[in-house]
Amino acid sequence: MSHRKNLIRALLKGIEIGDPAAVAVVNQAKYIQHNPQTHEGGEGLAALFKRLATTSPRVNIVRAFEDGDYVFAHTEYDFAKRNIGFEVFRFEGEQVVEHWDNIQPRKGPNAAGLSMVDGTTEVTDLDQGEANREIVRRFLADVVIGRRVELLDQYIDKGRYTDYSPEILLAEKITAMNYERTHRILAEGSFVLGVSEGTNQDVHTAFYDLFRLSEGKIVEHWETTEAVAPRSEWKNDNGKF
Repeated sequence: MSHRKNLIRALLKGIEIGDPAAVAVVNQAKYIQHNPQTHEGGEGLAALFKRLATTSPRVNIVRAFEDGDYVFAHTEYDFAKRNIGFEVFRFEGEQVVEHWDNIQPRKGPNAAGLSMVDGTTEVTDLDQGEANREIVRRFLADVVIGRRVELLDQYIDKGRYTDYSPEILLAEKITAMNYERTHRILAEGSFVLGVSEGTNQDVHTAFYDLFRLSEGKIVEHWETTEAVAPRSEWKNDNGKF
């Protein structure tokens, strides 16, 4: 586990006890918060931690990855109700200066009996991160945003593919939801996270899709889908993306 990953683990686990010291990793002078419903800066995080501590929260970091100055994690939370999330942090040196997330209620298991966090956790193929990032970039552009479902077989190994989506699987999602733009693609070895924006039933929505690749094809997929809060409800001016 890298030093930066350990810092993020400590930050997220600090939620369980409402520990304001856990936010010391955040550079309050530079910090940019992209969760529209959280106040700016480390003080906003400290207040959030204190409030969440009253719900006897539990935090499980299921998967954690590092890509340059970014650490991103796949998490499950129990804050009186159960949620699944992706957390993305950007570092400068030893401190976090920017944060994005995407959180939805935990649903499922799906029709295959799988939960939203089941599956492989070990990162492999560390020398393939850039190649896998490019495959996912093309997949999101050609198939998901371009809605060319006929190209699925070029990107997905159907014989090995497992989808942990709680309700609809990836092929159905492509036609049911409207992806308009991919903002960020983060990768470590066999895992790639795509951060996209679009609409779901005409509601402004953030889509986070995590893929595991093997031998150049997608073999596992996880997701969270979250409606973007209306601008009138934002507690900072930085935007979701």
